[in-house]
Amino acid sequence: MSPDWCIGAQKGRYLTPSAWRPRHVAPKRSRLHVQVILRSGARLLSATAVVPGVLAAGGCGAGGRFGFPEPASEQGGKILGLWQGSVLVALAVGALVWALIVWTVLRYRRRDDTLPSQEPENIPVEVAYTVAPLLVVAALFGVTVFTQEEVTASDPDPDLVVEVTGFQWSWEFAYPDEGVEVVSNGDDPPRLVLPVGATVRFELATTDVNHSFWVPEFLVKRDLIQGVENTIDVDVERAGEWTGRCAEFCGLDHWKMNFAVSAVPQGEFDRWVEAEQARAR
Repeated sequence: MSPDWCIGAQKGRYLTPSAWRPRHVAPKRSRLHVQVILRSGARLLSATAVVPGVLAAGGCGAGGRFGFPEPASEQGGKILGLWQGSVLVALAVGALVWALIVWTVLRYRRRDDTLPSQEPENIPVEVAYTVAPLLVVAALFGVTVFTQEEVTASDPDPDLVVEVTGFQWSWEFAYPDEGVEVVSNGDDPPRLVLPVGATVRFELATTDVNHSFWVPEFLVKRDLIQGVENTIDVDVERAGEWTGRCAEFCGLDHWKMNFAVSAVPQGEFDRWVEAEQARAR
């Protein structure tokens, strides 16, 4: 062995003869590649199961209302049904998309150096993923329009009419047929009293800027606009105490525009009307 070789070996510039043999590392890379793909697929499967599960659990935790309050009116029940159906359809579409992603990753993962199919189109698949979203959107649109027509319909003969007037920074409620008016005393919010089981017509007006009449438990709201005659019908279905609000930013003290809502049995409502009439006299 020459001195040059020994010097080169000491300095690490030469390899031993056994290192000259080629190493077959391709199988190890292939196994590693498969392991990575399988781990990715497992993560996608976990996401597919967990994300809809978390959303569904959140909805079930609120009685299946998906964040909505329990409706206190017939109109609110219809809106809640529309919301529940829309969320369930969205969850189903999301689950389908995730399932297709996982199936594509696992089914068409690269196993060797063979090129996949290079066809420029797949007509049946393209037609399917074009028509299916259009059908889903059309169905949701149709159901939404139908629900909107039912919710905004006006009863030709409501049981009670309440004239609602919004002003900066409170509310006035007038019952014209009963001769009763409710106005804030400046310290406490005004109290809107409604009979359970009645169809109530709210006639909305404003004396200044735009406001919005909103009781969250009714699941509907309507704006009060100068020069616009806005009305809304609500069929009160259950008794309760709630807080109404102005849902339109109307100025610096917008936060003050709350009002109390009391839904009571018809007999209690009649006694309240008599007490208010006597107080007014």
